[in-house]
Amino acid sequence: MVRHSFLAAHTETVRLGALVTGVTYRHPGLLAKIATTLDVLSGGRAALGIGAAWYDREHEGLGVPFPPLAERFERLEETLRICLQMWDPAANGPFEGTHYRLAETLCVPAPVSSPHPEIMIGGSGEKKTLRLVARYAGACNLFATSPEEVTHKLDVLRRHCDTEGRDYDEIRKTMTYSVDDADGGDVDAFTQDITGYTKLGIDTVILAPRTGAPAQWIERFTAPAVRRLAELD
Repeated sequence: MVRHSFLAAHTETVRLGALVTGVTYRHPGLLAKIATTLDVLSGGRAALGIGAAWYDREHEGLGVPFPPLAERFERLEETLRICLQMWDPAANGPFEGTHYRLAETLCVPAPVSSPHPEIMIGGSGEKKTLRLVARYAGACNLFATSPEEVTHKLDVLRRHCDTEGRDYDEIRKTMTYSVDDADGGDVDAFTQDITGYTKLGIDTVILAPRTGAPAQWIERFTAPAVRRLAELD
């Protein structure tokens, strides 16, 4: 939150959010308030990126409970419901779930984003994760495994949208790219590889540096890569 608040104060257009927080790390009521505070501070540029959590070593190391996978997905769905209820000015509680109970779901101040900060769900699980995207989220985040695999995941998402009565085109499709070409600074190889994803409806490609000098990496690789991507059809 401190880093995001700093960026909110020093930028004007950058979207801000985690990619993604695990549902186990914060109580959902507090999480909704944190995302709302960032949204207010940034003038409506916050997004809530969330997933079912996976890094058992971090949980064990920091003493954070790490429930079984099925329970984490139950908690994820309840958290999504709580956040949406807290962002609904006409629904001030209570919330009664299996894992969470809130006497009130007040959220003051209210988000600046309308109707609320975008919810992005990370992961590509076909039975649960993509179903939750179709039901609750404004965006999904997939891994850049291959154009064929991403095509399959998007087809699964489309079927879930049909089942949920959701417009598939309303959901923003994003992708995390972590192939070595990006880390090595090979803009040509990156551009060639990413071209296979451009016609799938991917809206945003998110890169993560594997270096102790991210600012230099951004200048060396990301800036020229963005210019190249802007030239693609």
